[in-house]
Amino acid sequence: MVEISEGQKRIKEGQREVREKFQEISEEAAKLKEETHLISKQSAANELRLHLMFQIIKARAENDYAKDALLTQNLRDLMGSRALA
Repeated sequence: MVEISEGQKRIKEGQREVREKFQEISEEAAKLKEETHLISKQSAANELRLHLMFQIIKARAENDYAKDALLTQNLRDLMGSRALA
């Protein structure tokens, strides 16, 4: 009986350790998911800024000053809203 009782205690302790480890892994996975989401958002914002910059260069090369001014203002607005976020 003593051996069975000790065996059951070891099993319960093992199960507790596994639950704790699973909880730690779940928390780490949630952190990584959030970090991945933030990186994705930053990447999309960078892509948008680069697109605007290339469009500005193209407008300047074509001497399209109205388009240049509009795109430049859009870029400034985007950069301003990024600073607030």
